[in-house]
Amino acid sequence: MKGEGKMVTMSKMKWVGLVGLVLSAFSLFVHFLLARYTEEGISDFQSSVTIFSWRPIFENSDFAKNSPLYRRLWGQVRRLESLHPDANPRGYYADPRSESSGYVFVRIQGGFHEIRNSICDVVAISRLLNATLVIPEIQSTTSSKGISSEFKSFAYLYNEDQFMAALVKDVKVVKTLPQNLKGARRKKKIPSFRVPNSASPYFYLHHVLPVLNKHAVVELVVSEGGCLQAILPPHLEEYQRLRCRVGFHALRFRQEVQELATKILHRLRAPGRPFIAFDPGMTRDALAYHGCAELFQDVHTELIQHKRAWMKKRGIVKGKLSVNSAEQRLNGSCPLMPEEGVGSPPDLSPTEGATFHCPIIDWVMEQAYDDGPNTKKWLFQVGILLRAYGYSWDTILYISGGEVFGGQRTLIPLHAMFENTVDRTSLSAAWEMSRIYGREVNIVDTKLRAPPSVVQEKQLGAWKNAGPRPHPLPPPPARPKYPHNIEGWWGWVAESDNEPESTVMELRTNAHKLLWEAIDYLICVEADVFIPGFDRDGKGRPNFASLVMGHRLYQSAASKTFRLDRKEVVKLLEENREHLYQANHTWLTSIRKHLRRSLIDGVIEASSKSKPLSFLSHPAPECSCLRYDPTKPVEASLGVTHSCPKWMDSEIKTKSKDKETEEDSDEEVSSSSGLFFKNIGGNNQSGGGELIKEESQLDDQEEIEGAD
Repeated sequence: MKGEGKMVTMSKMKWVGLVGLVLSAFSLFVHFLLARYTEEGISDFQSSVTIFSWRPIFENSDFAKNSPLYRRLWGQVRRLESLHPDANPRGYYADPRSESSGYVFVRIQGGFHEIRNSICDVVAISRLLNATLVIPEIQSTTSSKGISSEFKSFAYLYNEDQFMAALVKDVKVVKTLPQNLKGARRKKKIPSFRVPNSASPYFYLHHVLPVLNKHAVVELVVSEGGCLQAILPPHLEEYQRLRCRVGFHALRFRQEVQELATKILHRLRAPGRPFIAFDPGMTRDALAYHGCAELFQDVHTELIQHKRAWMKKRGIVKGKLSVNSAEQRLNGSCPLMPEEGVGSPPDLSPTEGATFHCPIIDWVMEQAYDDGPNTKKWLFQVGILLRAYGYSWDTILYISGGEVFGGQRTLIPLHAMFENTVDRTSLSAAWEMSRIYGREVNIVDTKLRAPPSVVQEKQLGAWKNAGPRPHPLPPPPARPKYPHNIEGWWGWVAESDNEPESTVMELRTNAHKLLWEAIDYLICVEADVFIPGFDRDGKGRPNFASLVMGHRLYQSAASKTFRLDRKEVVKLLEENREHLYQANHTWLTSIRKHLRRSLIDGVIEASSKSKPLSFLSHPAPECSCLRYDPTKPVEASLGVTHSCPKWMDSEIKTKSKDKETEEDSDEEVSSSSGLFFKNIGGNNQSGGGELIKEESQLDDQEEIEGAD
C-alpha cells in the first residue's frame, strides 16, 4: 500500500511538472507574438519603465517664482512684450492660379539650417513664378545608404501632409512629378539650374521663367543654404511673410520626431524649474572657416587646418591659410570657446583688495585638468557669464547641437559649474532614438581583417621581379588600407590634401544628425532662456543658433535670448584674465550690464548683420505687429509699425500697468543671486554671511544701474 501511494504521488508530480512546462512554453510563445505584432503596446510599456541617466539635484526644494530674483533671471524682456507674431497677408493676396507655368523640382544639399532656409526660399520662388512645387528632395537622406525605407527624402524630416495643407492658399504643391516628366528626369532631359546663393528675383523672372514656360519643368539644385536674397524690395514684402508662414507654421517635423521632442521637453520641465538652452556652435567647418585652429591643442589644430586648406582649395575660404587665431578671437570672429586658457594656477590665498572669492572655479580648475602645476588650466566662458549674471549651480542647462568639436571632454568645466547639465541623450532612451530612425539594416562590419602575411608579400615581390611576359599584365593592386591603419585623424591627414570620402556609416550618421538637430531645435525654441556660443556656420552665414533666435523673436519676442557681442565678452574676460577666480564688484557689474544690454541691442544688431544673409534669422518687422504701445523706442528701431489685429487685444491694459509697477519694484529689492558660491567639500563655511551680504548689496547696485 505504501508503494502504491508513493507511485501515485510521483505520478501527480510528473503531471504537475509537465503542465508547468507546457504553460511556460505557451507564455513564451505569447510573449514573442506580442513583441512581434504589438510594437506600440510594448513601446508604451517601455516608456513607463525607462530609466534615464539624469537625476536632477537642487540645493533648495522650494523655488519662489514670485521673487525679484526669479523675474530678473527668467522673466520676460519688458521692452519687447508688445511685439507679437503676425505673418498673415496684409492686403490683397490672391490664391494660386489654376493654370501654372510648370513644375519646379528642387534638390537641396546641406545641413539642417541650410535645408530649412532653402525650403522657405523655393516656396517663395514657386509663387513668384506661378509654378507648381514638387516636394523638395533632401540630399542628406537620399544619398545615405542603409537608412529606413519607411521615410524618404523630405518625409524623413518633415510632415509632407502638413506642409501641403498649410500652403494650399499660397502655392500648389504635389508629392511627385507626372509620370512622363519622371522618365525625362531619369534620362536627364529636363533643364537644370545650379542656383547661386541669394539669387535675385530678376534671375528667376528673366532666366528661369522662360525655360520653365518652354519645357514645363525645371530642376533647381540648391547647395549654398539659400537660393533667394534675404532682403526683398518693398513691393515683394508679402513674399517675406510667406517665408514666415513656411518656416514657422508649414514646416512641422514628422510625428515620431515631434512626439520624442515633446517627451524630452516634458522631462526637462518635470522638476518644475525653468531651464537654459545653450548651443555651442562648435563645428570643425566653422572653426576652419574663421581661422580659429590655434585656440585648440595640437591634434585639433591639425584637423582644423587640414579642413581650412581643403576649403581654400575649393574657394570657400578667401583669406590666407594661416591666420592669427588670437587676433580672430579678440575681434569676436571665433566662438565662445568651450575651453579658455587662464594661465598657470594662481595662488588661491586671498589677496588684498579682492572683493569675492570663487571656490566653484577653483574646484573646476582642480577637477577638470589636474595635470600638474605648470599645466594650462581651462574655464568655460559661457559658464562664467551665466554664473556672473546670477544663475545658480543647480540651474538646468540643456546642451544642443549634433556635434561639439573636441568631444564631451571640452564640456567638463561646464558640467562642473552647472550640476544639472543635460542633452538629448541623457533625457531619452536608446530605443526611443532608434524608433525615430525606423527599421534600418545592419551595415556595421564587425569582422577585423588581418594584415597581409609574409608569404603574400613574398609572392608580390616575386611577381615584380619576374622576367618578360608574353602579354602585358595589369599593375598590382594598390596597398590595401585596413581599419587599424585609417582609424583616427592620423590615417588620412598626412596622406592627402583632400578630405576622406564618407563611409556608409558616416552617411547614415549625417541623416541621423538632421533628426537630432530637429529635436534640439524644438527644445531651444521653447526654452525659458537661450544663449548661443556662435551664430555663424562653416561658410560665414547664420547657423542653427541664428534660426533658433529668429524663431524665438517671431514666436515669443519677449522671452530671454542673450545675443552676446563676442568681441565685448572677450574684452571683459581679458581684462580680468589673471583673476577670473576672483569676482570683484566692477567686473561682475560690467558682465551683468552687457548681458542685460544684449537682450535689446543684440536684436537691433541682428537686423543689420544676420538678416541680409538669412531672413529667418531676423523676421522682424515684416512678420511682427505691435500691441498697446506702438511708440516704444525699441520697436521703432526695429521698424515694426503695423498694429496687431483687434482680436489679439483680449488682455486688459490695466493688467499690463500692474505688471510694470511690480517689475519696477525689483530695483529696490535686494536679493542673493548665488553667483559662483557653491560649497564644495565644506571649504567655504566660514564667512558665508558676509559673502551673502556683500552679494546682496551688489545685486541692489546692479539693479539700479542696469535697469531697463
